Amino acid sequence: MSDGSLDDLFGGGYDEPAGEAAPAPAKRRSRIPRLIGEAAAIVLATMVIVAGLRAGGVSVPLLLLVAALLGLRLVVHAASVVAPPPAPKLRSKIGKNVPATADSLLFAVKRWERNLEQAHSDPDLYARNVLPVLAELTDERLRLRHGITRASDPRRARELLGEPLWTALDSPGRHGLKSRDVGTLLDALERL
Repeated sequence: MSDGSLDDLFGGGYDEPAGEAAPAPAKRRSRIPRLIGEAAAIVLATMVIVAGLRAGGVSVPLLLLVAALLGLRLVVHAASVVAPPPAPKLRSKIGKNVPATADSLLFAVKRWERNLEQAHSDPDLYARNVLPVLAELTDERLRLRHGITRASDPRRARELLGEPLWTALDSPGRHGLKSRDVGTLLDALERL
């Protein structure tokens, strides 16, 4: 049985290799070949620019040209270091009514709509997916508003939650809640 968490709710929208361990950190390569390549590129660019300028009858100090090309390369490197990572690709099975440019929050909402629709007919899905997240949200709400969790102060949590919500969260064996029951539980959670 998997524990549902907020990470499961919001983190499931991207292509991630299933069942694979995290890749081992890459070994650091020597910077010397890269620096030699950068220097060769600057020397080559300097030669091409000087040849072009001389063909046009313009004379520029060589040191100034090298300094300008080196500065340009440093600016390009600095920009690449602080560039944001590329946008992750969304899974292809988002749904027919979700645009291809949808963000991960929209994907998570659509996924939860689908899970909640399926939970009405599949009690195991409800117990595996809906109840753990509802319990986590309840504990977070109790912690933020009252400084307790269901585990830290069960008596007070039971008073604050009310009997229907407490029973639904405390006895996960209870299956097959109706839509109105889930609505009642969410209303009790919002009143916290």
